[in-house]
Amino acid sequence: MKVSVIIPVYNRKEKIKRAIDSVLKQSIKADEIIVIDDGSNDGTQKVLKGYKNHIKIITQTNKGVSAARNRGIKSAKNSWIALLDSDDWWFEDKLKEQIEFHKQNPNILISQTDEVWIKNSQEIKKAKRFRKKLQGFIFKESLKLCLISPSAVMIHKSVFDDVGIFDETLPACEDYDLWLRITAKYFVGLIERALIAKTGGHEDQLSIKYWGMDRFRIKAMQKHIDNPLFRDDVLKEITDKCQIIINGAKKRKNRKIYQEYTDLLQKMRIQ
Repeated sequence: MKVSVIIPVYNRKEKIKRAIDSVLKQSIKADEIIVIDDGSNDGTQKVLKGYKNHIKIITQTNKGVSAARNRGIKSAKNSWIALLDSDDWWFEDKLKEQIEFHKQNPNILISQTDEVWIKNSQEIKKAKRFRKKLQGFIFKESLKLCLISPSAVMIHKSVFDDVGIFDETLPACEDYDLWLRITAKYFVGLIERALIAKTGGHEDQLSIKYWGMDRFRIKAMQKHIDNPLFRDDVLKEITDKCQIIINGAKKRKNRKIYQEYTDLLQKMRIQ
């Protein structure tokens, strides 16, 4: 079972070394490590050149994390893909345990591990709603929250062939969008051991950069309105998120956003 590791990076010269080192130190080695430099201009490229004998480096102009991940997925030579964000890192048995899981469960084509959360170099307690990861067909549960972490996931390439890759038109919540497309059709496996460290709170995170993340989640959910299995759940969640945005726009006196989502809410109610 051969695995290609995909690491997108943009202007993270202080963090990318830790991510790459965590892959190189795995108890079972990856067959391929692809780092996609998404147009960094902070010295990240110099750091990557120090690993040129261990990784494949792809450089592109800045197009965003979705385009970087997609470039890596398309370039990967192996059937299994493991993603790692440049600000996260793996514990040494991450690949070993996930590979063993899939060997024992050959019909499961996507899995993730549990994780620890790090902020300001300290482990923090996970928010209550994220404390227990789920296994199974989890589409309905995934509507409310993004329940899969990119750095924890391993996916067979055939899944991407089926549902598509990351939506490059979404500036944020691109992972939420992909997980919805996957969980609408596939069983998600779970290794109930924390095998990655997920960092948060830094200024370049998309959740900090963009306001109103529910705007992007709504766009992702709209792709599933015509699915009869989930239609009612999708409409309810879109309605709830529209109302949140409307209330925020009203508070901030943003008439454009208020009208846009009031119109969308009305459209959802008559469907």
